[in-house]
Amino acid sequence: MDVELREVTAADVLMFFEHQCDPEAVRMAAFTSADPTDRGAFLVRWARILADEQVVARTVVFDGVVVGHVLRSAQFGEPEVSFWIDPAHWGEGLATAALELFLQAEPLRPLYARAVVDNLGALRVLEKCGFVAVGEDVGFAEGRGEDVEEFIFRLDRR
Repeated sequence: MDVELREVTAADVLMFFEHQCDPEAVRMAAFTSADPTDRGAFLVRWARILADEQVVARTVVFDGVVVGHVLRSAQFGEPEVSFWIDPAHWGEGLATAALELFLQAEPLRPLYARAVVDNLGALRVLEKCGFVAVGEDVGFAEGRGEDVEEFIFRLDRR
């Protein structure tokens, strides 16, 4: 599989915006902004992400096309990874391949991740990459307009 990770560019962020405008993707991710179609707010958020020296963000490229991103940031005081793949490429193994590549380059452990309990694709990706469920939480998800249950995962291995 020809998946690679690279530094995020401004053009990539515009592609990320297009990916996150998909209503089904917003529903599955659940924890999105209140208005995922607000391009200005999205660009401001990504400017903050890219300016934060504690964040490690990478663009996922498949066969020369930007298909998503993987990043590590701090959530709830812990280092947490998240990923987003263009819904047009769901089910192709790209999220798993991208997260595996990211984890090979990212030495920090433990790492945490969260996924809504009914996001079976994300749950499977995390488990395939060695994450283990260590807890549950409930929070308000803007992408669904309601409280949702989520699993909390941890990765300890290097």
